[in-house]
Amino acid sequence: MPTPTRRDWLSILFLGVIWGGTFMVVSFALQGYGPVTVATARVVLGAVALAALAAAMGRSLPAWDARLWAYLVPIGLLGSTLPFTLLSWGQSHVPSAFAGLSMASVPLFVLPLAYLFSAETLTKHKAMGFGLGFIGTLILLGPEILTGGALLMPRLACIAAALCYAFSSILTRRCPKIDPITLAATSLVIGAIPLIPLMLLTEGFPTWQGTTPGTAIVLLGLIPTALAAYLRVSVIRSAGSGFMTLTSYQVPVWSVIFGGLVLGETLPLRFFAALLLILAGLLLSQRKP
Repeated sequence: MPTPTRRDWLSILFLGVIWGGTFMVVSFALQGYGPVTVATARVVLGAVALAALAAAMGRSLPAWDARLWAYLVPIGLLGSTLPFTLLSWGQSHVPSAFAGLSMASVPLFVLPLAYLFSAETLTKHKAMGFGLGFIGTLILLGPEILTGGALLMPRLACIAAALCYAFSSILTRRCPKIDPITLAATSLVIGAIPLIPLMLLTEGFPTWQGTTPGTAIVLLGLIPTALAAYLRVSVIRSAGSGFMTLTSYQVPVWSVIFGGLVLGETLPLRFFAALLLILAGLLLSQRKP
């Protein structure tokens, strides 16, 4: 197992704050743009920023290698295209803090995926932790999971985004050796390819919709997308996908803080009970045999 460095720990703390505040910024962007446009702008601006950085550092796109690109394509789709779209659409209907709370399930999903695809041992504690966290996820979804209420699909979209991140994390760790900046830039370029035509077909070409939503979109592309994508890849390659999941402990807390203090959102106590169950499951899964 790789040993996290001081830089890895600082990156994890920084990413927790960035991603925790992302849901608040998405809410501002959704005031003027549709969910697909918000997702597309994030990925495109992030791709341009990282591609420019890679070019300035003399790093080009990776050459054709079937095994490498077999990882790069799904990493791009599962790390940006799908989760950004799902979260933006979900946030059109649910509070930003709920979207942040749903990210606590990312390490929960990593547990069985690491067992299936990374040959990691599934201990009794990991299995029990997954079961406890899964119950918490069901509580987070609420009674709509039985009644099929209007909020069920938006909530499921946020949970599905967490599952996408978990898959992407496993694939990033298993990806053949490649420069982190090149990997982050390439994955965002791949993620932008299907989103651009989807945006044009469903929401049309975006125009400036005012200072608040416009600035929010620019910030989304440059900070929690471009910068965070580079840091995320660096941490996973240095310390592993399991260490990367530590951000999921922070994201729900910061999303609730930003949602409550800035957006004035209120959440039912059931959501916090669900979060405690998920975190308890994660802590249980980390116990040594």
